[in-house]
Amino acid sequence: MTAHEPLSLAGRDQPATSPDRLRPPRRATVSVDVGGVLVGSAHPIVVQSMTNTDTADADATAIQVAQLAHAGSQLVRITVNNEPAAAAVPEIIRKIRGLGVDVPVIGDFHYNGHLLLERYPETAAALAKYRINPGNVGAKRHDEHFQTIVRIAIDNGKPVRIGVNWGSLDQALLTELMEANARVAEPRDSRDVLIDAMLASAMRSAELAEATGLGHDQIIISAKVSGVRDLIDVYRRLALLSDYPLHLGLTEAGMAMKGIVSSTAGLAVLLNEGIGDTIRVSLTPEPGAGRELEVEVAQQVLQSMGLRSFLPQVSACPGCGRTTSVFFQVMAQEIQTYLKDQMPMWQSRHPGVEEMRVAVMGCVVNGPGESKHADIGISLPGTFEEPVAPVFIDGRLDRTLRGDGLVEEFKRILDDYVDQRFPEQSAVPG
Repeated sequence: MTAHEPLSLAGRDQPATSPDRLRPPRRATVSVDVGGVLVGSAHPIVVQSMTNTDTADADATAIQVAQLAHAGSQLVRITVNNEPAAAAVPEIIRKIRGLGVDVPVIGDFHYNGHLLLERYPETAAALAKYRINPGNVGAKRHDEHFQTIVRIAIDNGKPVRIGVNWGSLDQALLTELMEANARVAEPRDSRDVLIDAMLASAMRSAELAEATGLGHDQIIISAKVSGVRDLIDVYRRLALLSDYPLHLGLTEAGMAMKGIVSSTAGLAVLLNEGIGDTIRVSLTPEPGAGRELEVEVAQQVLQSMGLRSFLPQVSACPGCGRTTSVFFQVMAQEIQTYLKDQMPMWQSRHPGVEEMRVAVMGCVVNGPGESKHADIGISLPGTFEEPVAPVFIDGRLDRTLRGDGLVEEFKRILDDYVDQRFPEQSAVPG
């Protein structure tokens, strides 16, 4: 077959195991509507992020919210920590909508949330959800302040996330449990008591919210820690206590590689057990960098686990002594960049294209085999090898490319494959 013959999708090989069969059963939850984004086991796991701008700067905050939304964050949280920030929220949301972005915006409230929501009713109405940390709503009037926020949520028809954090745990509750533990004949480890306190804080707060009048389907729970094994232990126990949707994520995960690896390690275990309905990868960005990386990492975690698809999955070999030049690396990078650049257009016209699997391999050792397992794959030549690259489509050798224009020709083949395998939206029967 020549490089210019049309693609043939006839007799397409089917995978040995359906991806749906590999997905773990989700822990059953109610569904919570967060500004039109449904969170719960009946819906895809939601990716979210948070701004780090001064919320009082409406322009900067609106721009960052839009950037995060364009990166794929389905919910974006902003800090509402003082009066200038609270006053800016309605303008922020107007600016976001003016940019053509409809992502729900969540307010993160600290010690004075009850006061800010009372003083700024337009802000209370504009936000899609309120995040309350039971550990920082006040000690002497804890329940009263908590209930004030809940009543405002009820009046505005908003859900809440009860977000317990071990760095700001309800000290009165923790002291109570620690003292009770010290009185028993065989005291438990302090770590276990700390986890007990986190779970108790979350569940007591949820019970108080419902007793105040908030609907059972308007509550999301989180109990965030910064250690991977602690995270797994906390959420395994939390998952058994209710059918509220759970928000997952390490708090203070860290910078760059440390934060990415730690978050992935913890999230992957829980997600594989069906625990988690919305996630955030809380990365500390490099100075001056944006926040989009944490969205991309969260998406990749879900995609690698087979739970959601956002971009075509690209398999690429790491290289070895057969690929010592940069020839293979440059080609692989060009193809992956092309896929990413094409996705906005492809997704708007070709439903399901994000499920596509692409292999870009570096030589003849594993290249043909890996390419056969992908929807479409190319086995590139190694160092000093003849510029010959077999292309496999749906498990079969489709053609062999030769010469210096391998990458450009493969891009054209990708375009043809997407057009034929994933019919345009207008062509899909309604």
